[in-house]
Amino acid sequence: MVSEIRAIYFDLDDTLCGYWDASKQALRTAFERHGPEGRAAEEMVRHWAAAFREYAPTLKHTGWYEGYLQRAEPTRTEQMRLTLARLGIDDSELAALLSRVYMEERDRALKLFPDALTVIEALHPKYPLGLITNGPADLQRQEIATLGIGHYFKNIFIEGEMGEGKPAKAVFDRAALVVDCEPHEVLMVGNSYLHDIRAALENGWHAVWIRRDSDVPPSAGGEAPRPEELPAGAPSPDATIGTLAELLPLLGIP
Repeated sequence: MVSEIRAIYFDLDDTLCGYWDASKQALRTAFERHGPEGRAAEEMVRHWAAAFREYAPTLKHTGWYEGYLQRAEPTRTEQMRLTLARLGIDDSELAALLSRVYMEERDRALKLFPDALTVIEALHPKYPLGLITNGPADLQRQEIATLGIGHYFKNIFIEGEMGEGKPAKAVFDRAALVVDCEPHEVLMVGNSYLHDIRAALENGWHAVWIRRDSDVPPSAGGEAPRPEELPAGAPSPDATIGTLAELLPLLGIP
């Protein structure tokens, strides 16, 4: 793999930064400050998770997706409205307030993983680096600005700006084209097996899967949710790592 790689793309959320950790912290804060009276924050997070599992899979089929691509606020507020509705509460002003506080606190809590900047700075002089990230255009641009990492990446591909996201083949084709590379010359580093790893492998890229114990969304069900596992019979990545720092020796960088 080392001798072939000419360009590297990273996923953003929970690959370079702890999005789920920030999200969990922000949800608790929002519900502690403004949740319905008599309802503990942890209970409200469970209602939010249940509402998310019902709502998120419908976005592309119920008219929400086109707006979601551009702006995160409408679907984020609708998610809060549905959370309150599970308790029989119909209060659009409270839903909007919870949505705003959640967004502000999540952005405040968002941080790069401790080794992320060291790895980016080590790779930046040696490879053209890029980002391929799913999510609304405004939210993803805000995250990149909050983290202060945009100048390291020659190419940034955002679902909201392209009109489609990973694992669509067109996304990977476009990313390889702009760095003038054959597919086998490009490496994808990401935390999602479906969106990052399998998609990259199926498009002829190399792929390194980063799996951390923290990589569990607040919407996960069950009593002890675990990070994503390799599906039975699925193609394996070139390597699986637990920290970004482990990427450097894989690429022959001390």
